[in-house]
Amino acid sequence: MLAAHADRERTVDVLRAGFAEGRLQQPEFERRVARAYEARTVGELSLIVADLPQGPVSAQPSVPQPYGYPTQIPRTFLAAAPPPTNGKAVGAMVCGVLTTMTMGITGIPAVILGHTARAEIRRSGEGGEGFAMAGLVLGWLSVAGWALFLAVVFLAAVH
Repeated sequence: MLAAHADRERTVDVLRAGFAEGRLQQPEFERRVARAYEARTVGELSLIVADLPQGPVSAQPSVPQPYGYPTQIPRTFLAAAPPPTNGKAVGAMVCGVLTTMTMGITGIPAVILGHTARAEIRRSGEGGEGFAMAGLVLGWLSVAGWALFLAVVFLAAVH
């Protein structure tokens, strides 16, 4: 697999950590950094940092590599896992979608869950901002529809 610029930067970060910890001498560090920037494949990059601690290897099944490259991909080269989705955001979206089937009864829970979810997402960094916003929009549309309906009924009763 061809190495991207981000892969090279992650390798250099591992080398910097090894140098800062005293695991590499200055000349060795400089040689490895130069090799990292010249590397064309992820396999070459993994060989540059193979003798340095990088944390546990991935839990993915081993992928055979040609020419004796390591059989597991170091965590340094794996994409970061997405944050978990906030459950209240999902609940807000479900309640918002159900407003059409429940004649607007789930609109208020959608609004409450949507606002609560957005506050939790800002505080915790979880995912689901789009779900919370969808629930809020649909919930507020339901509340506004009921308010308009009740206003029309009230005005019709007055006249």
